[in-house]
Amino acid sequence: MKSFVIVVDAQADFLLADGALPVAGAEALFGPMQDWIAALRPDDTAGVLFTFDTHDADTYPLSAEALQFPIHCVRDTAGWRGMLDPDAIDPAIPLFRLEKNVFDMWAEPGVTIDDMRNPAAPAALRDAFFAQLRASGVETVTLIGVAADFCVRWAARGLIERGFRVTVPPALTRGIERQIEAVVAADFA
Repeated sequence: MKSFVIVVDAQADFLLADGALPVAGAEALFGPMQDWIAALRPDDTAGVLFTFDTHDADTYPLSAEALQFPIHCVRDTAGWRGMLDPDAIDPAIPLFRLEKNVFDMWAEPGVTIDDMRNPAAPAALRDAFFAQLRASGVETVTLIGVAADFCVRWAARGLIERGFRVTVPPALTRGIERQIEAVVAADFA
């Protein structure tokens, strides 16, 4: 049975020490995450989705997130760019991209998922995409990335609500205030 992978917000503003919102210890994730995604095999992997935290400098100050964090991941800036090389992933594995403006990738209506290997393909609505993934027999999703106690946590909760089993390798994620083991113990016990 194939599994699916979501790379959560592996962006410069989070992973680099000089980013706008650096996650402590996340810089050390870059190499291991890159090696891990490069080792994925088509026989085991139904696809890889990269999420991008995406903000606008004009509207961010009015957001709920601005109450907790400074502006970060502004579209088309150096801090917004993804740090992992999707070209290192076996070309037989489908690649996708989702942009979100809030912690929870499930919260915003109308979010779409783009095919990174075929940019001309029509975007899929997020909920229909995951329903189709589940209907195709995918039962397990592995999450890697940041932050364990925010975006990774919300991604996991939404996947579980949609009937998926979720795995989060502790060596491939970091949290801002809590690491994944504490998140699992407190929020998913």
